[in-house]
Amino acid sequence: MKPLLRALTTALAVATASVTGSIATAASLPAHAPFHHVLLVSVDGLHAGDLARFVAAHPDSTLAQLAAQGIDYTNAHAVMPADSFPGLLALVTGGTPAATGVYYDDSYDRNLAAPGSDCSRTGTRVRYDESLDMDDGHGHDTIDPTKLPRDPRHGCAPVYPHAFLRVNTVFEAVHDAGGYTAWIDKHPTYELVEGPSGHGVDDLFLPEIGANYEGLMDAKPKDITGSLAKTEQYDDMKARAIVNEIDGLTHDGSATSVVPNVFGLNLQAINVAQKIYGYRDADGELTPGLDGAIGHVDGLLHHFVSELDRKHLRDDTLVIVTAKHGNGPIDRQLLDKIDDARLAAVIDAAAPGALAQLTTDHGALVWLHDRSATPAITAALRSHANALGIADVISGKRLALRFPDPATDSRTPDIVVVSRDGVIFTPPHDGKLAEHGGFHDDDVHVALLVSNPHLAAQGRSVTWPVSTTEVAPTILAALGLKPDALQAVALEGTPVLPDTGWTSPDQLAHIETTLSPAGK
Repeated sequence: MKPLLRALTTALAVATASVTGSIATAASLPAHAPFHHVLLVSVDGLHAGDLARFVAAHPDSTLAQLAAQGIDYTNAHAVMPADSFPGLLALVTGGTPAATGVYYDDSYDRNLAAPGSDCSRTGTRVRYDESLDMDDGHGHDTIDPTKLPRDPRHGCAPVYPHAFLRVNTVFEAVHDAGGYTAWIDKHPTYELVEGPSGHGVDDLFLPEIGANYEGLMDAKPKDITGSLAKTEQYDDMKARAIVNEIDGLTHDGSATSVVPNVFGLNLQAINVAQKIYGYRDADGELTPGLDGAIGHVDGLLHHFVSELDRKHLRDDTLVIVTAKHGNGPIDRQLLDKIDDARLAAVIDAAAPGALAQLTTDHGALVWLHDRSATPAITAALRSHANALGIADVISGKRLALRFPDPATDSRTPDIVVVSRDGVIFTPPHDGKLAEHGGFHDDDVHVALLVSNPHLAAQGRSVTWPVSTTEVAPTILAALGLKPDALQAVALEGTPVLPDTGWTSPDQLAHIETTLSPAGK
């Protein structure tokens, strides 16, 4: 047998073995799809530079293996503002906040009413974080509906996170096409990924990680994010659920299921390590604590890849490793903490009573009760820019070039405050060395790696700019579905990631038939 034919025959045998098992789990999806499974791993905080440095220092790592069999998008950027909610939605809807209507996990809606109200007045803070948790009576955290905003247009009903989302998700698109879906994240409010239908995810696991205690000296023993070791244990628990799903079980291993067509999880160790240990220097050299955290994530990825190999699913699974957001500043010398109360005081002095909601982190979003106060508040913030660490204040026509006009959209903030690089709006005693939520390169320049042994461009680095919004349409294309089945993709024209050509098992079969004597 000729070498080329022998290589193709070997690849075909492996691919056929994986497809035989996987097509049975996804009979309703296109049989001739390039892949029948996509594993999405969102590693919060992982910068493109972090990935490059770790792979260079650890050439035998799983990340190095995935890079050798994949495409590394070295100039990938997450959406802005770089918060977890818009960051995750970029990955699973293909849309920016302009399409999803979600700007933060703590935002505002002019058309909704306050939790517990009779909906006679509209305009309320919309908070979807751990503050909504309640015990379901069986030792599990769930969402307390009394803490949810209410919708006057629908009988004053509570608005769950999934109903707040304006566009569908990859989970809904795959589910509607007859596929099976699963996702794992860090708060019950991440049921957001279910999408507007409320039933996009077949196996949803949302163990509570708790509040943000990174770097705080008074973090209690139970506070996971106050300790890297505890956070790694938390990630380990979620990773075991992924292995169960690869094995064709439910996330808890309690029942037989099918291998999901699209599944994945969020990992938090690197996010916590960046906030506790930071970087060595302005160039982003890794501290031992951060290098160890990336190594821990690498070990979890090793478990996933090994289990995919063991179950003969590796060839039929596209693995995507990326991040919802980064963290900054990378250069610790730039770190400057300014109490957000000072920001609020300037706003209130310029227009007393106008402030409706102020959301701050590595930047700030401002919603107003009275939009006519926007020019006065913008001018006041600009006049105090030096004292408040402000690089830019965006409102009016400039804001409408980036987001829907707040005069016509109930969700858009009236003012966006871009902090100076390194400025975090937080009390000075906060022990964090970094944060996200802003508009800085450190916030949004994230790792993005797409990997499979049959990618035509494997081992390549793509250096031109791409967006994490391109992950969602790529997932659908990989599963043989139309990317514009995603509403945000259709609205914003989001493309599939470049160079994602692959040799599917069916293409290998065609080549084998063509090259074999019987096929002549």
